[in-house]
Amino acid sequence: MAKHQQWPLLLAAVAIILLLSGVPASAKRQPVRLHLYMHDIGGQTAVIVVHGPGPQHPSMPPGRHFGDTTMMDDLLTEGPSRESKVVGRAQGTYMLADLRDAVLVVTITVLLTDGPYNGSTIVISGHDDISAETRELAVVGGTGQLRRASGYVLWRTARVMSPVYLVLELDVHASVPVAAPTHWPSPHLRHPNIAPHAVGNEVNIVDYD
Repeated sequence: MAKHQQWPLLLAAVAIILLLSGVPASAKRQPVRLHLYMHDIGGQTAVIVVHGPGPQHPSMPPGRHFGDTTMMDDLLTEGPSRESKVVGRAQGTYMLADLRDAVLVVTITVLLTDGPYNGSTIVISGHDDISAETRELAVVGGTGQLRRASGYVLWRTARVMSPVYLVLELDVHASVPVAAPTHWPSPHLRHPNIAPHAVGNEVNIVDYD
């Protein structure tokens, strides 16, 4: 008889778990679109910190070698003009990583300082073939409101202002997880002898009988 009496409790526990879980939070994502312009100025906002010891690179201007690594802290603006509204900084490195072609491996953190994501960051990484009109890089993470961001960036050279000053267009297509609800089911949905007990991100069922 005692075993039969436990069935309603078990069924109520299952119902509570299903109500709390619904669609997994990891499956719910909110789209994020950003359109930015990055001002990369050699010798000012972008400086070579490692000079590759190899021979002159065949696809790059004189003085560039395989393995050259540049550290950057580039201005991000709303439009292609340097005088347009400042919306953040792009900080990171790019490395000349192909022995023959003009290809960079880019790793940057985009710090946003204006707009709805002010104070948040996204991390961009990937293969930048500068001879291509449009390149696709990956969004591999983020912080703040952009925590666990993923997606891609369409990366284009918008303007060549001088041999050392390029304006790059960043068209970001990403998404972030939607925060899971923190409320419990209404009291009338709970079994009177069972209550959910949260431990970290897990929900344990506590039987008070």
